[in-house]
Amino acid sequence: MAIQDKNTQNRNLVDFSKVAKTIELLSRDNHISVGDTPNDIVCETRLYRLLHYHSLVKRVSHTPILVVYALVNRSYVLDLQRNKSWIRHLLTQGFDVYLLDWKSPTRMDKYVSFDDYVNSYIDDCVEIVQNNNSADKITLHGYCMGSSMSAMYTALHQEKIKNLVTIAPVIDTSKDTTVIANISRQMDIDKLVSSIGYLPPEKLYEVYSILKPFKQGVNKYFNLIENIDNESFVQNFLRIEKWLYDTPPIAGETIRQWINDIYKKNLLFKNQLKLGKAKVDLKEINVPLLNIVAEEDHLVAPECSVPLNEVVSSEDRRLIRFHTGHVGLIASSYSQNNVLPKVGQWLKTRSN
Repeated sequence: MAIQDKNTQNRNLVDFSKVAKTIELLSRDNHISVGDTPNDIVCETRLYRLLHYHSLVKRVSHTPILVVYALVNRSYVLDLQRNKSWIRHLLTQGFDVYLLDWKSPTRMDKYVSFDDYVNSYIDDCVEIVQNNNSADKITLHGYCMGSSMSAMYTALHQEKIKNLVTIAPVIDTSKDTTVIANISRQMDIDKLVSSIGYLPPEKLYEVYSILKPFKQGVNKYFNLIENIDNESFVQNFLRIEKWLYDTPPIAGETIRQWINDIYKKNLLFKNQLKLGKAKVDLKEINVPLLNIVAEEDHLVAPECSVPLNEVVSSEDRRLIRFHTGHVGLIASSYSQNNVLPKVGQWLKTRSN
């Protein structure tokens, strides 16, 4: 009995030691390195940067890839760390990779809309990539909201696109049962935009905090305590935490369209969404399409993403489902070992 008590005391001491280490870690100013894959800034404006990544191996593809990130959080999640970098893996497969890295809008950008993002900013970057590579067409590759914008762009400017690759696109919001979708349907975004001019980061933090309150708010710290002596685990935890709480505001008219037109009225899926004077008709898309969804996605329900394959006119269209979550699709060991090899294989046969 005495021996058992002593062992229990020792375990408690070890646990307390881990708790102390965890508190010390979280209380200090940690230097967290992200987005380290070498690149050049090809173009920079007030609202975006266009990055061109250095080749890591001999290129095997003549078709450059332009990655379009979402307007939520920061694009460095695609280059989170060396062994979990979506960008680096594409480079090691021999692709020429560009990234559209969005910058933070301000109050003066209240009237910046999807028309600006799609028909001006993305279009400008597509033309720069075309000119830099003497390419008639490029591969457009989006993530989350960036996938939705990539689909919009392809429907309107298909003559410039060779392939469309989407990851967790928001398409048919009537089938999205996530917390984010339900909150969006109840949100009075007009009142918010008229009073503030944009969606502030604090509002996004509030939404994130109620998505998975135990897993995201409590359980992750228990896991950190248990793995506090594992340097690899700790560094990955800090990088994800940095990304989760590093989100820019969203321009007023853009978030108004996103909530009212896409989530509440489902206009993108209905082919009734207007960008400027043009109507986005997803049936117009007939380029090769690769659509990737996560079965455990709690931010964009897979049922919301799958209908893209049903509405386009592409004869060459493929849907791949993976047993992981929204971030797991692009920034995990699972992604490196299971998702990216299939993406690369699909692209190589359609990029020369």
